[in-house]
Amino acid sequence: MPAVLVLNAGSSSIKFALFPVGEGGAPGPATLSGQVDGLGVRAHLKARDAAGAVLEDRDLDLAGSLDAQHREALARLLDWLASHSNGDRVVAAGHRVVHGGERFDAPAVVTPELLEILRTFEPLAPLHQPYNLAAIRAVMAVDPAIVQVACFDTAFHRGQPRLAQLFALPRDLTAEGVRRYGFHGLSYESIAGQLPTAAPDVAAGRVVVAHLGNGASMCAMKAGRSVSSTMGFTAVDGLMMGTRTGALDPGVLLYLMQAKGWDEKRLERLLYRESGLLGVSGLSADMRELLAAGTPEAEEAIDLFCYRAAREVGALSATLEGIDALVFTGGIGEKAAPVRERIARRCAWLGLDFDAAANAAGAAVISTPASRVKALVLHTDEESMIARHTARLALK
Repeated sequence: MPAVLVLNAGSSSIKFALFPVGEGGAPGPATLSGQVDGLGVRAHLKARDAAGAVLEDRDLDLAGSLDAQHREALARLLDWLASHSNGDRVVAAGHRVVHGGERFDAPAVVTPELLEILRTFEPLAPLHQPYNLAAIRAVMAVDPAIVQVACFDTAFHRGQPRLAQLFALPRDLTAEGVRRYGFHGLSYESIAGQLPTAAPDVAAGRVVVAHLGNGASMCAMKAGRSVSSTMGFTAVDGLMMGTRTGALDPGVLLYLMQAKGWDEKRLERLLYRESGLLGVSGLSADMRELLAAGTPEAEEAIDLFCYRAAREVGALSATLEGIDALVFTGGIGEKAAPVRERIARRCAWLGLDFDAAANAAGAAVISTPASRVKALVLHTDEESMIARHTARLALK
């Protein structure tokens, strides 16, 4: 049976999932998933079947540059899949690509020309874009016959109202593409697709979705379409994140350049790798570690994260002229009940009556029946979204 391989490549890891495609052309549930991590240090492959049983858990002996290790890791992965996929053949690969710029408002089949365009967006998403594209090049090198599809995290937001996309900059810069794009679009698309079933009473209404993880953002949706987002030109804007600052007065950067002589590389490191939960806590970017730590610095980092999130709920509700539901998703949003509670309680003024018992029990609805604003916890499934887009474009 033909199958779609979904890849989400980062600087040191490649997450993967295999989706067989039936006669109707739609991918079924993933049969295999896992990741290769430790690229550039000590590469390790771990894979599971659909039931969660571990099928492989071993180190990979890789050498050379990071690009060379990506190529070799994917070659090993494709070989491994061929021998463990029960006859399913990888005929297409779908990739999460963080930035699609103004030009791409939908997934696209990869061509050499497309790759060149996407390479120009690398400075806008330095933690993601170069490695997303490295995985595409690696698959090309290993098996050129595999049709590849780029699925953009920015695409879901391209239909936002013009005012939501503008910065207060000279018009010539706006014309060059310096505007708000928004990210985590595949996650928001997944949630929008689930709402008619999970919460039909609010699916056509005004919904704020909080995608909270190491990367964090929020999206205001009306009738399942993006109206506004906390992220902007790059994936560093908006919410405080694991190691990213989120929104920051640009005057801080001018100060660091002028008073400390910092260059763009040093500023980039500060913005993307040294700030957020890690910077404030001085301990970790991992919310689980901070919740367990109990130190004043860890508590302050968590409180700041929740304060900033609640503030953005208010701002996004204003863009929607009201709010009917707040949805938590992402690694922190789905798993960190204390974080959900701190944010939700700050939103009581909007009409959200929080249900602490339901939240602690991991329920899908964490507001009371009397609450004017519904609060939900939904699992985002970006991989399935990528698989569906890829099958539609690659298996016509």
